[in-house]
Amino acid sequence: MGKKKINVAVTGLNNIDSPGPGIPVIRGLLDSKDYEVRIIGLAYDALEPGIYMRNLVAKTYHIPLPTAGQSSLLERLRYIHNQEKIDLIIPNFDAELFNFIKLAPVLEKELNIQTFLPTLDQFEERHKANLTEFGKKYEIKVPKSKMVFSLSEIPSLSQQFSYPLVVKGKFYDANVAYTPDQAAQYFNKISAKWGLPIIIQQFTYGTEVNVTALGDGKGNTIGAVPMRKQVITDKGKAWAGITLEDDKLLQITQKLIRHSKWKGPCELEMIKTNNNEYYLIEINPRFPAWVYLAVGAGQNHPDAMMRMAMGEEVKSFAEYEVGKMFIRYSYDMICDLKEFETISTFGEY
Repeated sequence: MGKKKINVAVTGLNNIDSPGPGIPVIRGLLDSKDYEVRIIGLAYDALEPGIYMRNLVAKTYHIPLPTAGQSSLLERLRYIHNQEKIDLIIPNFDAELFNFIKLAPVLEKELNIQTFLPTLDQFEERHKANLTEFGKKYEIKVPKSKMVFSLSEIPSLSQQFSYPLVVKGKFYDANVAYTPDQAAQYFNKISAKWGLPIIIQQFTYGTEVNVTALGDGKGNTIGAVPMRKQVITDKGKAWAGITLEDDKLLQITQKLIRHSKWKGPCELEMIKTNNNEYYLIEINPRFPAWVYLAVGAGQNHPDAMMRMAMGEEVKSFAEYEVGKMFIRYSYDMICDLKEFETISTFGEY
């Protein structure tokens, strides 16, 4: 029997210095042994490089920004589905997930488009602003944190935190502040971009270790691969990383997925202290941009999620290769102005 054909729509095509997860997710899908995957790109900006990667993305459509709301998104997805007959949508940005989670029942019932997303409760409880309560609920250590809504709160932070501390946006961005002046500077910068609240988190000394994982929604961990960043950009993004052998980190991940019954992909960002303690600093409710490392190490999480979304029973991965590395690189694609004009003017390319 030949491969089953499937049309998968994917967001996160901004493969830049702060890359979205879309392109590595697409590469994992195209490596599928069971499906012949046709990729439909969903882009927010005409300069997202993935639009022009014709070897990966068959066709791309512009979609409205998350701030436009669910009805605008649904209307646009109806049009795209009418053109492409989408079988599955994989959103890859934190900021868009609320809309997609809310629309998931409508997409399935009305258009027969599948998703494989966390529930709204799961999505909300792991927000950075709720991380302290999240840690208590699932018995995971979390650095002390606080939501800040006004610049006037910055001077009093030294009464509750010791510097350095981390200033975080509600969706993205994190900066380490060593003085109140720096904290105020980062507050202004991040709030201007992502709005309020800003999250203040106690800086934890140690080594950052991350896990990309996949839950089936019933408490089972389908896959989990831990990684340590080898090269970090000025935006805090991994530009190179290596898979680790870390049983304790995997146990923490499996316990969290078992108790939360997490559905879909996630990334746990942890700090491993010199005392071998693990602190959860963030949990992202989607594939990380380095997820193709998991594919290279023997666990194709995007493919496994696609198969679960299409109703298949998927067994948990038993192992992965330790010592596999990824090294990211920049690449100059040569495109035609007409291509850019087409997506800019007509909203599809």
